[in-house]
Amino acid sequence: MKIKKVLRFLMFAAIALTGVSLISCLEDQYTPVPVKLSDVDGNYRARLVTSQGGKINEKLIDFNAKDSMITFKDFPAREVVKTIITDPAKADTVLAHLEKVEYKIKFKSKLNTEQNVIELALEPQLMAFQIPVEGVTKSVAVKMTAKQKGFYVGYDNSLRFAWEAEKITVGGTDITPYQTIKYEVPISIKN
Repeated sequence: MKIKKVLRFLMFAAIALTGVSLISCLEDQYTPVPVKLSDVDGNYRARLVTSQGGKINEKLIDFNAKDSMITFKDFPAREVVKTIITDPAKADTVLAHLEKVEYKIKFKSKLNTEQNVIELALEPQLMAFQIPVEGVTKSVAVKMTAKQKGFYVGYDNSLRFAWEAEKITVGGTDITPYQTIKYEVPISIKN
């Protein structure tokens, strides 16, 4: 009999404690820290998703955003090289000897206080580098374009954007047939 009374008391105490703790949660509210245009500037680590046709490749990369410019010091040019050189063994040899390719994307930023984000109007630049093709070094020019805005999200301090390689020219000649290469940074973490 005493055990039943003790158990009832403990059950009542547990229910009362749970109710009090839930009431205290009602007063907790998330107050976002407002973003500023300068918040975009910084060094980032990102997951770059590259797709061409049905093939998808993911790679961790680092980049920098400063003064309305996103700069990749070592841009992964794998898909571009494999589009130019269709023999996989030769393409792998070229990739092994390819120097770092720097690539830059200009952007114009606009504050969206309602959603606590910074909208980025991307202006991808021409990517140019040299590769050896059949024993001759040739100039490669990749015309890039962006069809959607990028975003700096104040909630998690991340940068998200996408663009695509519209056309590849080697030594002044366009690569044909050509499938568009799409690049997407779905999430990047500010260092």
